[in-house]
Amino acid sequence: MAGPLEGIKVLDLSRVLAGPWAAQTLADLGADVVKVERPGAGDDTRQWGPPYFKDGNREISAYFMTANRGKRSVTADMRTPEGQEFIKKLAARADIVVENFKVGGLGKYGLDYTSLKAINPGLIYCSITGFGQTGPYAKRAGYDLIIQAMGGLMSITGEPDDVPGGGPQRAGVAVSDLFTGLYSTIGILGALHHRSVSGEGQHIDVALLDTQVAMLANQASSYLVSGTPPERQGNSHPSIVPYQSFATKDGHMILAAGNDSQFKHFCEAAGMPGLASDERYSTNPNRVAHRAELVPIVASIIKGKTTEEWITVLEGVGVPCGAINKLDAVFANEQVKARGVELLLEGKMPSVANPIKMSGTPLEFTKAPPHLGADTEDVMKELG
Repeated sequence: MAGPLEGIKVLDLSRVLAGPWAAQTLADLGADVVKVERPGAGDDTRQWGPPYFKDGNREISAYFMTANRGKRSVTADMRTPEGQEFIKKLAARADIVVENFKVGGLGKYGLDYTSLKAINPGLIYCSITGFGQTGPYAKRAGYDLIIQAMGGLMSITGEPDDVPGGGPQRAGVAVSDLFTGLYSTIGILGALHHRSVSGEGQHIDVALLDTQVAMLANQASSYLVSGTPPERQGNSHPSIVPYQSFATKDGHMILAAGNDSQFKHFCEAAGMPGLASDERYSTNPNRVAHRAELVPIVASIIKGKTTEEWITVLEGVGVPCGAINKLDAVFANEQVKARGVELLLEGKMPSVANPIKMSGTPLEFTKAPPHLGADTEDVMKELG
């Protein structure tokens, strides 16, 4: 069964992560995505390794594999008239263009929105940049690490300055890029619906910095309400206690008592029911106010059992908890296996499934990330 975007054609002029992530999501949903790459070099991430996956006599970087499943690769030199003409022909039949060049970078090749709209008025053209198409920073290049720093994420990630290992930290993956890719996909789907009603295409402007600030969620809202910038506090939660990591007898685990009932059940399971009835800890606002006294008590209790022992006990009484897994344990986890998260594309190449599960138009994962220019001839024949 075909995906929900069967018949939709996407021209992917992007590289690295945010743009390719958006285009891959569209491919997962069933769109035909043609990725245009530089002859002889391709997407920058083709060289970002090791590790590399060996595919016969050729290699493909694990990083490139991350965001290019389900696409077809063609090569074209957009600096030449021939390359520009080829890309314009692709755009003429496309529903969507995704690009992440610097602001104005494609105008000199006649591949900007205004130029391609003249060829294809219904085109949906998504531009992804570090800082957006307008504003004093519009011409700047934006990279995920810079955006995590400028956009405030690093100011709330990591341990406080006054504890060992304190200081700002980036997230372990490029979340600014990934969220921007997903917001771009959402915008594209909205534009597709608008076009189905009006027949009109449009230009979508998505910026990493805008996205990063938006995804601060409750932390941003709390600042705007209180006027006080939140501080880094490691794995603990600013508004819920206990909701953080704790050392166990053999490792670490997460205890997430999100309400008073769950905290009461934890105390009973831990053999300290009186802790939940103590006025200082009986309600979440009181626990937050007395965090400094309560957390060491909880830490000393949890240290007495192994992670698995605690998970068995707490799951039995409905208290949310979990092990802190390395990736080998993640992919060995029975729930992860049951959900089909790990894929084997074309019977050989490992991948991670799109998490969207649809009952009527289930997503299919059949095409592995392409080798550079593998589909150039086929696409040229389609164009005549």
